[in-house]
Formats: sequence, structure tokens, C-alpha cells
Amino acid sequence: MRRFFPVLLLAPILTLAGFASFAQAPSVEIRQVIETKAAQVYLIEASTGTVLLSKNERQSFAPASLAKLMTLEVVFDALKKREIRPDTIYPVSEYAWRTGGAPSRTSTMFAAVKSQVPVGDLVRGIAVQTANDGCLIIAEGMEGSEAKFVERMNARAAELGLTDSRFGNATGLPHPDNRSTLYDLVKLSRHLVDTYPDLYRTFSLPEFEWNKIFQRNRNPLLSYGADGLGTGFSEGSGFAIVASMERDGRRLFLGMSGVATDKERTEEATRLLTWGFDGFEMRTLFKAGEVIGEASVYGGAQSKVPLVAAEPVEVYVPVNNPDRLQARIVYRWPLQPPVAADREVATLNVFSGERPLRSLPLKSAETVEVGTLRQRAWDAVIELLFFWI
Repeated sequence: MRRFFPVLLLAPILTLAGFASFAQAPSVEIRQVIETKAAQVYLIEASTGTVLLSKNERQSFAPASLAKLMTLEVVFDALKKREIRPDTIYPVSEYAWRTGGAPSRTSTMFAAVKSQVPVGDLVRGIAVQTANDGCLIIAEGMEGSEAKFVERMNARAAELGLTDSRFGNATGLPHPDNRSTLYDLVKLSRHLVDTYPDLYRTFSLPEFEWNKIFQRNRNPLLSYGADGLGTGFSEGSGFAIVASMERDGRRLFLGMSGVATDKERTEEATRLLTWGFDGFEMRTLFKAGEVIGEASVYGGAQSKVPLVAAEPVEVYVPVNNPDRLQARIVYRWPLQPPVAADREVATLNVFSGERPLRSLPLKSAETVEVGTLRQRAWDAVIELLFFWI
């Protein structure tokens, strides 16, 4: 049986401005804190995972060139595992050249047919120029065919928990199986930053030249301070972008889709990221190891066990927050002894009004052994009375 408990031990934070109380969530109208022209938006703060703005973020759409983020993840993973190296060389097939190269009239690094290209340059071509030929060359080189590489993409997506994403090719070119959500793409982007920090820097290279053809980075937000990741366009979904920006030690991730023009995409993305940095601040609710609440223990030597978080409980909230911050402790009631110290037994959910901000695990602060026969009998009576009530 799952129990929901309000956080009660709040003396350390009640003195902070804007923290009225933590209690059961009131029934309030959820209002949009900022208007946006985009059909879908997902904006989060990286260190806490605090959701700053969400709108249809789990709605499926055609990611177009944003599918290349998954292609690059497969390549980065292979590089990290030393399956391939930056100086591994792959040939340019006629299929890769015609489908994604100069004849295709799509984004390309202009790799010459029957030439050979090192993996490091293919990565730069994909990250900087969203090169379709680069995707196809590396797909065929790594797996023998694009179809086999796509199987690896989908297997890897499932492994990363991208439950609403499916890929039909390595490029993001129109294909009925290319579907994703902003939620998944932002999750993938966080993974790229956290897991491959050195390779991630490729996204921020200002330009790249191959085959004596110079091209600037296609990400319009680099000049505004972003350091990744990519853009996309499809007939059905409009213009899209997934961006990451760091300022003063804080990193934001933005996923946005469904705007009418590339100019509007740049303006809207810049406006939302600026709002995310300027209009919010970090607040610490509890220190790491500080007791946040208690969980009931059935038949234990103690009837309750204190709960703590292994990391500071921080939230990224509006500077002038109009809503009450609230939290709930959730766990399966009651816990059964013995309960070992440092065991993950509950979850802390933090809200602003009714808008969820973040969730994080809580651990038992001490060990609770099995109680005496009298203690177990008394707890049995309490449990019986609870269900009768």
C-alpha cells in the first residue's frame, strides 16, 4: 500500500523568502508562467532536473535531423568502448553519396564518392553540418548497412529509456518510423553531455571544412551562448530545436518544436532560455543527510525510521515565485523490518503549486531491527485499526 505524507520537518527553510509552507497540495489553477508560440516545449534545469516549462513534451512528432542525436550517441558509445577510433577510416559508398551527399541537395559534408573519411571527421560533419552523407557513411562502416545500424540505434534508445522514440533511418530524412518526443530528446541530450563531455564539445565547433568546402555550424543559438545541440524541420511538425546552454555554473536544456519559420525558432528559443536563466534562482530545501521526514515500520524495534537524501534537495524556482512550494514523501506503507541503514525506501516529490518540480529518492538514516513479540503484536493491532477506519 502506497502512502503519501506531507513534509513536516521544515524549520530550516521556513525563514527563506517565498516559502510559505509545505503541505498537502491545494486545489489551484495551473497557469502558464510564460507564453510561447511553439506547439511543444520542454525546458529543464540540468543539475536538479527541475521542469521550468512544459507543453506537449510527450507528444510524438517527426524529429527530422534531430534523429542525428541518436546516431551520434551510438557512435560516441562505440568510441568510448574502443570499438572504433577517431582515425578509423570508412569508405563513401554510392548510396551514401547519392542519398546524403552532393546529389541529394540536403545537408551534407560533400564527401566524395569512393573516397575514405576518418570517423573523427564524420562526427564533426554530423555535429557541425548535420551531414546526411556523414550519417550514412558511418552507419555502413560500423554495421555494414544502414538497416543494421538503425537496429542498433533502436536497441540503444530502449537501453537509455527513450520509451517514445523509434528510428527508421540514420539521417532523420522523411521516414514513417522516425518518431520521438521532446521529453526523450532532452533526456538524450542530457545523457550526451553527462556521458561524453569531451565528444560533446564537437557540437559547439563554429565551422568545419571537408573536401575544400567550408561550412559554418548550422545551430543558430551558438552565437547566443548555447553549446549544442541540433535543429530539425519536417513538413508536419514545423521547425524544431534541442539546445543546451550553460551560464554561471547552471545548465539549461530546451526542446522546442512546432514554430513556423527558422527565424521564429531562433527568437523563441533565445527568449525562453534567457527567461530560464534570468527569472529563476536555486534554492536549497534540505542539506545532504538532513532528516526530511519519517517512514512507519511494522513490527520493528522502532516504529519509525528517519529519512534523508544523499544529496542536497535543491530546486530551481522563479525569483518571484507566486505559488507555494510543497513536498510529499511517498513510500509503500508500512516498511517491514529489518530495515538496513542507507537503504532507498521512499521518494520525495516537490511541487510548485500543483506543478511537479522534481523527484528524488530518500534513504533510511539508521537500521531498524525486528521488534519483540509485544512490539509486533501492538503494530498488528494498529494496522488492523487503520484498515477498519
